[in-house]
Amino acid sequence: MHLIVTGLNHKTTPLEIREQCAFSAVQVRQLYRELKTYPCLTGAMLLVTCNRTEVYAAVTNPDEGFALIEQLIAQHAKINHQVLRSMLYRYIDHQTVVHLFTVAAGLDSMVLGEQEILSQVKDAYRRAQEAAAVDRFMNSLVQTALHVGKKVRSETGISRYPVSVSAAAIELCREIFTSLDGKKVLVVGAGDAGRRAVTALMQSGAVSVIVSNRSYDHAVHMAAAVGGTAVHFDALAEELATADIVISCTAAPHMVIRDDNCGAVLRNRCGREIVMIDIAVPRDIDPQLAALPGVSLYDIDDLQNVVARHHKERLRAAHNARAILEREALRFAEKMSSQPVVPVIAALKKYAHAIADDELNKALHRLTGATDSQKRAEIVTSLAHSIANRLVHVPITRLKEKSLSGQAHAYAAMVHELFEVHNDDHAQPPQVRHARQ
Repeated sequence: MHLIVTGLNHKTTPLEIREQCAFSAVQVRQLYRELKTYPCLTGAMLLVTCNRTEVYAAVTNPDEGFALIEQLIAQHAKINHQVLRSMLYRYIDHQTVVHLFTVAAGLDSMVLGEQEILSQVKDAYRRAQEAAAVDRFMNSLVQTALHVGKKVRSETGISRYPVSVSAAAIELCREIFTSLDGKKVLVVGAGDAGRRAVTALMQSGAVSVIVSNRSYDHAVHMAAAVGGTAVHFDALAEELATADIVISCTAAPHMVIRDDNCGAVLRNRCGREIVMIDIAVPRDIDPQLAALPGVSLYDIDDLQNVVARHHKERLRAAHNARAILEREALRFAEKMSSQPVVPVIAALKKYAHAIADDELNKALHRLTGATDSQKRAEIVTSLAHSIANRLVHVPITRLKEKSLSGQAHAYAAMVHELFEVHNDDHAQPPQVRHARQ
């Protein structure tokens, strides 16, 4: 069995392509249905965020697995397979483990060490479970990755410098306006990204926050939590007339702020400055609006410049984090390498206990009628010898059989290795060690 991952992110792929691969919840469920039909695949997890689309899988044939998964992504994203293939990265086995650990720790994010990705991995895992798409290999991989992500944050302090895409958007606003005091901020979208943006705004001193969302109830709930004001989505254009800052972060599959529904209002501002920050993928705001007087439009890729300035402190912590990742990845490799023998170990223990129980029952029956100590000692001695003889009976029989096929030396060496026995009449029995199961 092999663990693989193929995908794309903000480092390898432009926003236009990432938008096409930002699959909706409905598409993800369909992708799982199709992935589960592939005979070479025993488990899978799709991780889809604003900055990455990745498919992790447990496969019997890596080459076949990569080909099928990448063709499926291209088909659903409506992108030429060869064009998409040139942008995808591939990792296998240990590289896959290190990559997911790195992602969960926030070390592969646009914002180094950001915490959002850990929740996103957890959500992706939950959806994979709901789709009955995970096997024991994927379970072990993802659960360990979540543990490592938490461990990195707690031991390195990489999250002491709270930076996220939402926070980077607020930082950009502060650079433009110096202060957010007195500024009217319109947040479009009441999902997780919108909530983070509103929280960051309030922490930065904004006192006038308007929340607009297609679900008015969601907007009301979010606005109430921060002391802001909720408006109906139909009133979005009207609010643009007086807003200083717009942060849009909906989950809509299409642009929601366009020339046809908001262009006239923006033109009527007569060049008065408005900063519009689009952190949604797919994008919420039509890029053509940037040509209007007074409109400064930034998308998620533009935030990379802001994020870069926050890396210095986190880079120090990231150095220690990578050391943790390597250690944890090696531990995981050791754990996975022992997986094939786990059922054998369980069966061997069951076999040994069955023999012991059977012989013990016989001895207990004989002890019932034994009255003197010498007889009892004979019964206990017989019990021990009977257990020992039955435990080695099958191995000895098979060893003799193999000697007839010319494989005696190889099997004898294996017995020496497994039982720590030697061709020495005076050899002592091996010392019992309690190993972790």
